[in-house]
Amino acid sequence: MPSIDIQRKHGLGLKKARAVVDDVAYAMAEKFEIESSWDGNTLVFVRSGVRGGIVIAADSVRVHADLGFMLLMMKPMIEDEIRRRLDEHFA
Repeated sequence: MPSIDIQRKHGLGLKKARAVVDDVAYAMAEKFEIESSWDGNTLVFVRSGVRGGIVIAADSVRVHADLGFMLLMMKPMIEDEIRRRLDEHFA
């Protein structure tokens, strides 16, 4: 299963970083019908064809996603969108 693994440093602190991830997750859920829930400091998400998590630390955020076969061709576009959103919110 192809995977995506992207990490960014940030200076927001844990509480603010978690709030940012909550906002982004809400927008993504509406747009792409992604279900998510928190497990400690990891937002676990799932949708048909993708499963992963966003791990929040006091100074970093990491997105990991396993893509199903149907999304393999879209992997570069998905990675670009994740990078764009991380840079927008955590740069």
